[in-house]
Amino acid sequence: MESRDFRCKKDHVPIAREGIPYLVGAMFITLVTAVLGLTFPTLLLLAATLLMGHFFRDPERMTAAGEGEIVSPADGKVIAIKRVESSHFQQRPCMKISIFMSIFDVHVNRIPYSGTVQGVYYKKGRFLAANFTRASGENEQNWLWIKTDAGVDIALTQVAGLIARRIVCWPRPGDRVIRGERFGMIRFGSRVDVYVPEDCQVLVSQGDNVFAGETPLCRLK
Repeated sequence: MESRDFRCKKDHVPIAREGIPYLVGAMFITLVTAVLGLTFPTLLLLAATLLMGHFFRDPERMTAAGEGEIVSPADGKVIAIKRVESSHFQQRPCMKISIFMSIFDVHVNRIPYSGTVQGVYYKKGRFLAANFTRASGENEQNWLWIKTDAGVDIALTQVAGLIARRIVCWPRPGDRVIRGERFGMIRFGSRVDVYVPEDCQVLVSQGDNVFAGETPLCRLK
C-alpha cells in the first residue's frame, strides 16, 4: 500500500495513538509531584491519568455482521432515528441514525460498511452539547462519504460536542475502506450521525446501546 495509506497511522496498541501525548504528559506531571512528596496533588493527578487512559482505550473488535448489514461507527446510545430529505453528500431522502458518545464510551470510530471513500468534508462550527438536536447542523463536524461496491451511498458525520475540540479522520478520497476497521476518533465526548438509504431495514431502536464495528444498525435491501 502507498505510504500515505491511513492504516499506517494507527498500528494497534490498547491506547488510541491520538491520546498518547496526553497520557505521557499526565504521567510525567504525576511522577514529578510524587518525587516532590506532594501526596494530595499526586493522588488527584493519578486519578486523572487513569481516567484519561480509560477514555483513550482502544479495544480490539470482532465484526461478525451479516451480508448487507451496516455496523455502528461509534460506541454509545442511539438518540435519534429519522427520515431526512437530504444530507451533504446525498441529495435525496435518507435515514439518519444518531449515536451519542459519553465521556465513558470508547471514542475510536470505525467504518460502517466496506467501499471506497468518495469525499471528505470538514465544517467549522459551534460546540453545543452533542445530544442536542441542533448539534448536527451547528456544531463543528467532519463528513465521510463511502460508496459500496454495489454503488450504494453511505455517509457519516463526526460531530464535536460540548468539550470535544478535536475531530480525527484518517481516510482520504480514493481510499478503500473495510467494514469494522478504525478510521478516526473524536476527543472528549460527541456524536456520530449515519446517513443510509431510505429503504434500509433499521435494526436498532432509540435508546439502544451500540458498539463500534460490532452492532448492526441496519440492513441494505
